[in-house]
Amino acid sequence: MSGGCPFIGSSGGVGGDGGATRRRFLSGAAGIAGAVGAVGAASAKPAPSTHAPLTPTAAPDSATLPFHGSHQQGITTPQQAHVYFSAFDLTAENRADVARLMQAWTLAAARLTAGQPVDAEEDPAQPPADSGEVAGLPAARLTLTFGFGPGLFSKDGRDRYGLAARRPEAFADLPRFVGDQLVPERTGGDLCIQACSDEPQVAFHAVRQLTRVAAPYAKTRWVQNGFLAGYAPGETPRNLMGFKDGTLNVATKDPRALDQFVWVGAEGGWMKGGTYMVARPIRIALEHWDTMKLGFQEQTVGRHKRSGAPLGGTDEQAPLALDAVDKDGNPLTPENAHVRLASPQNNDGAQILRRAYSYDNGVSFVAERWPPWRQGMEVDAGLMFVCYQRDPRTGFSKIFERMSKFDMLNQFVTHVGGGLFAVPPGADRGGWIGQGLLA
Repeated sequence: MSGGCPFIGSSGGVGGDGGATRRRFLSGAAGIAGAVGAVGAASAKPAPSTHAPLTPTAAPDSATLPFHGSHQQGITTPQQAHVYFSAFDLTAENRADVARLMQAWTLAAARLTAGQPVDAEEDPAQPPADSGEVAGLPAARLTLTFGFGPGLFSKDGRDRYGLAARRPEAFADLPRFVGDQLVPERTGGDLCIQACSDEPQVAFHAVRQLTRVAAPYAKTRWVQNGFLAGYAPGETPRNLMGFKDGTLNVATKDPRALDQFVWVGAEGGWMKGGTYMVARPIRIALEHWDTMKLGFQEQTVGRHKRSGAPLGGTDEQAPLALDAVDKDGNPLTPENAHVRLASPQNNDGAQILRRAYSYDNGVSFVAERWPPWRQGMEVDAGLMFVCYQRDPRTGFSKIFERMSKFDMLNQFVTHVGGGLFAVPPGADRGGWIGQGLLA
């Protein structure tokens, strides 16, 4: 975290025999490089064979991003305008089933990101292979990013897929932070999908199709969509508090910075080339924030609202001058300002790659934590905070531990859910996401 973000944290139908469409996915997936053969063949469910594996071809639309590569897309990809995030609970009986699901998801994702339907075959006697709500729309830079939750390795004390010994040391559970009010229905997950696109219906459609594919082996746990304002290229977008969000982030075009802060190295084994994701919906008490004086808002964040510059400065991109004082000798940036607590200078150089979106879920009843806030109907809106790091223990957890206790923004923000996910490396053509672990 580079101190520029308000904020790190507080900154388909099932028919008849199970659906021929899903069986086509699973049969196609089973043919990729013979990968399933190495995964507990004795316990694997036989996959019906109806046609050859689906091989995506280049779509004519220029607004497509390649799915295959050494890293998954949607991490260092220039941020799209919309996100649809979904976490899943696994119902698969064995590891071979999980492998089949990841193969099927890989095939489907490669087609979807190329602007194609999930399956080219149509059978009038069966439900449509693709729900069809994006017919005629471009992929709009769709990316699909997959992650593994702690429950893949063990759940309720049970090593249900024989993977507990392969859980990386860095993939340690997040601690319980001061002020957390995590709602179980919006927390956790054995798997996750982050769909990002410049067209909201495309992102929703992608997760909808992948959810249908997953039906035999996983079910939805929680979802959150989000949006990013369409500011001009090079201009930092603003969050719902009105402050610029994303200043001084990890440089995504600097390979050395990415290797230092984002990508897992050789020590990660099967996670080499992957990264760890922290995803947290953070509700903001906007009605209360909007009654605060401008000066108080800027002192709370530690930046000028209009320019985004550090307090006392004019340049948004200027380094934080945390030692600067006013004429009375008081720090220009308060000791408990958001940017001070989040800055690398105060966290032994720790940084994370932030990729946050605003969200608006309508209104709901809320009971605030502190007076003078009152109970009542308020906008359920805030930040769908997502960040990536090489090691959560030296990234998010290190930075947020102090912020959760002292950050002035905590008067207005509440972490209401989220999860920690291991995002494996990307897949080459003929391979699949998670192959290094599951095969």
